[in-house]
Amino acid sequence: MIVDCAIYRHGHRTEGPEDLSDALAEARAAGGFVWIGLYEPSEREFDLVTDEFGLHPLAVEDALKAHQRPKLEVYDDSLFMVVKPVVYEADSDTVSAGDVMVFVGDCFVVTVRHGEGAPLATVRRRLEEEPEMLDKGPTAVLYAIADATVDHYLEVATELQTDLDELEAQVFEPDTGGSRTTASRIYTFKRQVLEFRRATGPLALPLARLAGNGPLGGATPFVHDKARPFFRDVGDHLTRVNESVEALDRLVSDILSAHLAQISVRQNDDMRKISAWAAMAAVPTMIAGIYGMNFDHMPELRWLWSYPAVILLMAVLEVLLYRLFKRRGWL
Repeated sequence: MIVDCAIYRHGHRTEGPEDLSDALAEARAAGGFVWIGLYEPSEREFDLVTDEFGLHPLAVEDALKAHQRPKLEVYDDSLFMVVKPVVYEADSDTVSAGDVMVFVGDCFVVTVRHGEGAPLATVRRRLEEEPEMLDKGPTAVLYAIADATVDHYLEVATELQTDLDELEAQVFEPDTGGSRTTASRIYTFKRQVLEFRRATGPLALPLARLAGNGPLGGATPFVHDKARPFFRDVGDHLTRVNESVEALDRLVSDILSAHLAQISVRQNDDMRKISAWAAMAAVPTMIAGIYGMNFDHMPELRWLWSYPAVILLMAVLEVLLYRLFKRRGWL
């Protein structure tokens, strides 16, 4: 359950106590804060952390369940934030989102991770290499998690754009543009863009609140005032991500429309070719059908050159029809 537990004083790490009930007291006595990292804890396993740090039961309920929307909630004794890191598997064109729940108090940070896409281990190592930032307290941890998550969003958006360019080239490829697999891949790609949007879109409001630009304005409890510009910078990066996601969604919709239009055009071309060949076959069929009727009184029926003349007439008409359809692009 507990991935890591440490007390940080003046930006430097000291190992946390074995008993969590002493962690918060030791952190306050040392003038630092404790950071506890959890991975998919059960309700029973999380009870000790809840009791020790006085976490709100509604936030605890959200932390124990995955698939939460990005959000920021303020309680009396803590701040609760949800972010959704994403992982893009280019081989299968799959976007998968995890969940990171962060509890921030005056002298503690509790992170709860669900899924494999969370960058918490990297964030902790990077912060431990920057004591000046880590000395800012729990706010620095919250900022580092949000910054690492949004920076990875930018990487995923770039990878999606690259794959979309390849998909666009495939759609307009003469040999494969109208295949059924192309349509299936376009639809699958659109679903992945939607999954990506679910992770990035709702995060804008929490970051705006942390930067002091939310609808309520003012400072956010448990967040240092000097951290606002940093959260504003993360928000700017997220805006770029959301704009990229919007562009991806519009472009993939346009590609799907172009693909369907290509299929329609090809079907029309096929129908014109079929119609042209049917018209060419209808002329000799009509002539042969007329002269195949068993009537005594028919024009040129007893004429010696009737048969060669009819064959020649059929051939001339076929050549004329072929040249006509060819000139109009039907064949």
